[in-house]
Amino acid sequence: MRRHFSSRMVNDSIIHATLAAINRSKLSPAILASLEQQKANEDLPGILLQAVITVGDKTKEGELIESVAIPWFEIIQLMQQDPGIVYQLDWRKWEEIIAAAYKRQGFEVELTPRSNDKGRDVIATSRGVGCVRYFDQVKAYKPNNLVTANDVRALAGVLEFHPNVSKGVITTTSAFAPGIYEDEDIKRFMPYRLELKPKEVLLPWLASLAQSG
Repeated sequence: MRRHFSSRMVNDSIIHATLAAINRSKLSPAILASLEQQKANEDLPGILLQAVITVGDKTKEGELIESVAIPWFEIIQLMQQDPGIVYQLDWRKWEEIIAAAYKRQGFEVELTPRSNDKGRDVIATSRGVGCVRYFDQVKAYKPNNLVTANDVRALAGVLEFHPNVSKGVITTTSAFAPGIYEDEDIKRFMPYRLELKPKEVLLPWLASLAQSG
């Protein structure tokens, strides 16, 4: 059966679309971003939306990670099968994934707040003789968005203010800009106080932790 659309029906559709656009234009950037994230989440495989960690007590730095949840292992496995999954996860999920990875390594792990994190997203501490403490800054970037020398220098600056921190780590789903490894200001921190972990190192690291134990 052929459907016939009257000019009134067409006009009504145009009016509704126009009103929706006007209402959308009145929304704050924060609300628009939230709506866009909700729409993006609707298109994600269900496993990517599940919690990868369980959190415990609050600390002055953030929240303690109590355990690694089963979906963490499943997401890491998915990444090995389809590396494109890496770019379907938002920045906070990536911080949680990295926090879980340190937990798998046996560290006491704190996940810092979403805002005002003071230059570190994950704090990993191994107590005992020769206490080790890491600050990890997670950069969930698209492939063409490289971590810059200024980003690395910023973490090096954080380390200067925290001499009790053993090492700072920048973990990224992308790569580092050309010339970073030859930058004299950065080289003096490497490899003992600063580690750069690009995607090509990150994914095998996660895979090995998911398979261990």
